[in-house]
Amino acid sequence: MNLAPTGLATGPTAGTVTGLATGIEPQRSAPPEPAYRVLLVEDDPGDALLVEELLLDTGLEHSLAWQQSLAGAVAALAAHGADCVLLDLNLPDSTGIGALRTLQSVRPETAIIVLTGLDESRTGELAVAGGAQDYLVKGQVSPDLLTRVIRYAVHRKQAERAAAELRENRLRAHENTRLERGLLPTPLLQGSPVTAATRYLPGRERALLGGDFLDVVRTSDGAVHAVMGDVSGHGPDEAALGVCLRITWRALTLGGHRGADLLRLLEEMLVAERVPADNFATCTILELRPDSRELTVHLAGHHPPLVISGGTARELPVEYGLALGIAPGLGSWRPTRHTLPAGADLLLYTDGLSEGRTGTAPDAGRLGTTGVIRLIEDAGGAGGDLLLSRLVERARALNAGRHSDDMALLHLRCP
Repeated sequence: MNLAPTGLATGPTAGTVTGLATGIEPQRSAPPEPAYRVLLVEDDPGDALLVEELLLDTGLEHSLAWQQSLAGAVAALAAHGADCVLLDLNLPDSTGIGALRTLQSVRPETAIIVLTGLDESRTGELAVAGGAQDYLVKGQVSPDLLTRVIRYAVHRKQAERAAAELRENRLRAHENTRLERGLLPTPLLQGSPVTAATRYLPGRERALLGGDFLDVVRTSDGAVHAVMGDVSGHGPDEAALGVCLRITWRALTLGGHRGADLLRLLEEMLVAERVPADNFATCTILELRPDSRELTVHLAGHHPPLVISGGTARELPVEYGLALGIAPGLGSWRPTRHTLPAGADLLLYTDGLSEGRTGTAPDAGRLGTTGVIRLIEDAGGAGGDLLLSRLVERARALNAGRHSDDMALLHLRCP
């Protein structure tokens, strides 16, 4: 008897047929069948020898390892793995389907076929109900039957694992979607005459959040506060940092922090939370008082807002300041004050819009602020949700899939 932990590889080797120079397409052979790694757990040497001979007669490419106890099987399975385990449930150190559960816990991906006696068919059925892929009755196994059972058991186990992974991935994706949707901002403008329209399009495929962030709230004094920001980089770390900055901005704003003080606190949060350590964020914050239409803007490396009136747009002159996290503690952000003209709206946006292309030609340049203004004018005086929809639709058409940065837009209307 020649059974060892490494086993013997047996079975036919597939060949190829070479076509003659007659113009006839060479015939392709079927891909070779994989070599099955079989672990036999059987304390009776005679029964083990019969299994070895049956496997040799099957013609299956395989390697066979033999263990006579559950403890030995656990060690061998943990160390080397196996595609299929042929398991006798009556072992010196284990009796019953407990051995099945033990081996399943060691290598859940391994197919297990239980070996039973003539009077133990009920045990085999219980084993299958407990997770075994099949069972065989000793003395009633032919090479053909053993071939089919091993093949089907391994394939069935692989299909079960693939289905389980697919279910887990779907559940995880659904959970992530719900989480991301819950982290998207809900404007707090109750009681304000100002209305807000937003668009948020992450650059990451199948994501709801990116590194861009925006928010708008009304405070108890009637003022409306808005933020538009962009974390450098793309990915889940940047998305998480963007969410952190948005929530921090809302909490600090509702807590009474304003202007440069607010930006310093945001920068402290960014430095504490950023991964990698060189991430930075651009940011625009503004305060609008609807009764007087007084507008105060602070820029931290971001685009100035656009003022839209009568179907045309212009960039608001604003004093620039350093982006958050570029030189922590050294930033200086000064306010710029304007009076918003009657009937004028505001548009805040990230560079996912302005860095898009001006056309579908390979050499088309970037839109820039001038291109964004042209898109607004092409929208024919549309405002709110309709304007944002047209901007996004047109920008995407011009990009023709070449630009996949995050894109955030906020439109504010003050009657």
